[in-house]
Amino acid sequence: MKIQGCFTAIVTPFKNEAVDFEALKKIVRFQAANGINGLVPCGSTGEAATLTPEEYLEVIKTVVKAAGGKVPVVPGVGTNSTAKSVEMVKKVSALGVDGLLAIVPYYNKPTQEGMTAHFSALAKATALPVILYNIPGRTGVNMLPATVLGLRKKFPNIAGIKEASGSLDQVSEIINGADKDFAVMSGDDALTLPMMSVGARGVISVVSNAAPAEMVRMCRLFMKADLAGASRLHHELFPLIKSLFTETNPIPVKFAVSLLGLCRPEPRLPLTPLTEKNRRTLKKMMRGYL
Repeated sequence: MKIQGCFTAIVTPFKNEAVDFEALKKIVRFQAANGINGLVPCGSTGEAATLTPEEYLEVIKTVVKAAGGKVPVVPGVGTNSTAKSVEMVKKVSALGVDGLLAIVPYYNKPTQEGMTAHFSALAKATALPVILYNIPGRTGVNMLPATVLGLRKKFPNIAGIKEASGSLDQVSEIINGADKDFAVMSGDDALTLPMMSVGARGVISVVSNAAPAEMVRMCRLFMKADLAGASRLHHELFPLIKSLFTETNPIPVKFAVSLLGLCRPEPRLPLTPLTEKNRRTLKKMMRGYL
């Protein structure tokens, strides 16, 4: 598995409060047809926190089967309990996935030492590549570059990081200190191009749920050294990116995916449907992608 380009953190479609597995298959086929580089089910965008343990495993199985080995599948794993996370890693590793995306424990606000111990336990529990996921806005704590680099040195299967701290300094520090095989991926669509300019390899994207071909193309243009083309596409996508974060993710992007005819715009409580005002705005932004 190459950790580069655009991976989509896919939504989990619901129908009358139940997981809509037929819609999920359609979403996977749509992503594959648009050349996406990887699929990340059961992350924040996939509303993993509201899935039952049975739904969680069934969503991953469905995505793996629908992808058919054509697109790497890297599910989100991890809770704010190390023991539960290790159990999850072991179960998911047996489902035919290609890697794992492991979030920093949330709510507990662990120290850097606690993060090191947590991710060490996860890395020991699987032979698969593990991508760390640092998103202080959701977890309440920032994983520092020294912690990331220390984990990489101890565990070769810690293969990369989805970095969503919003700090280019932090991204640069990780890239400067890491070996060439360690992959830094943007965790913020709006910062994908700036992060790639300092050495990131791509993005684990929300926006590519709605505009996969365009996000893939932007990453490819940059990797082909067509900086002007990548910059132009970034600016074309920027209004859509901003409109997809007017409310808590994945509320807006799930509505955008519904406009593509792939699923209902139905989140699970405590998330609520997109407001009518933001629906009108997003419909305008999506006109060029329908």
